[in-house]
Amino acid sequence: MTKTDVSLKTPLIGILCWEEGCNPRGLAQLEKLPGNSTNPETFEFPLKYSRVKGANIHTILENPCQKVLQSMINEACKMEEQGIKAITTSCGFNAIFQRELAACVSIPVFTSSLMQLPLVQNMIGKRHTIGVITAKKSALSEQHLENAGVNKQMPILIQGLEACTEWNKIFSSPDEDIEISTVENDVVESACSMMKLSDIGAFVLECTDLPPFSNAIRQATGLPVFDFVTLTNLVYQAIKSVGYHGGYSL
Repeated sequence: MTKTDVSLKTPLIGILCWEEGCNPRGLAQLEKLPGNSTNPETFEFPLKYSRVKGANIHTILENPCQKVLQSMINEACKMEEQGIKAITTSCGFNAIFQRELAACVSIPVFTSSLMQLPLVQNMIGKRHTIGVITAKKSALSEQHLENAGVNKQMPILIQGLEACTEWNKIFSSPDEDIEISTVENDVVESACSMMKLSDIGAFVLECTDLPPFSNAIRQATGLPVFDFVTLTNLVYQAIKSVGYHGGYSL
């Protein structure tokens, strides 16, 4: 078995996830979709999943909890000891903890797809606005953005999905199922409506439950869409060992 074969079977990226059984029913449904951060079918390579005790919609998204952060730090340190080469999380709002988590280990940490915003801005230039679609706009603070590397001068337009009735069941009616097709339509409509408000050059999806709908946004808008999956694939390519034809091997 070659070094490359081993890397394809051994998880190189660890993902810190919310506690088992704590998700609203709607999020549990979304987790089953290919493209979701916690669905193993999302990637062509394995990830190591770690459920963090106490991590849930309240302690991460609505009211970031220092006690849960410490649990995440402990899990991150364990992952590094086990040979994991990079660490991510299952919620984009963990950007609030980016600095603390990155400081506790000596391997790359990428807590949120929002970290792609500076890269995307350099790609499309300041003449275009980046459309950011988030699970809950009211919970996305300047501190989240700053910790993700975003400065106040960056031209971004933020759209929250809490105004979408079906999506908002996650917050207002956590024991109810959601209609996935309705959520997809609402996400796409949100993206299209943003294009009427500003000269959008690309989209970045904060929420790790939204990548299953990225292609629908691309098809409807004709614009690039960056999400948790694009960021994780980028990091994986950076840390895996690759054998190239022609005599060179990295």
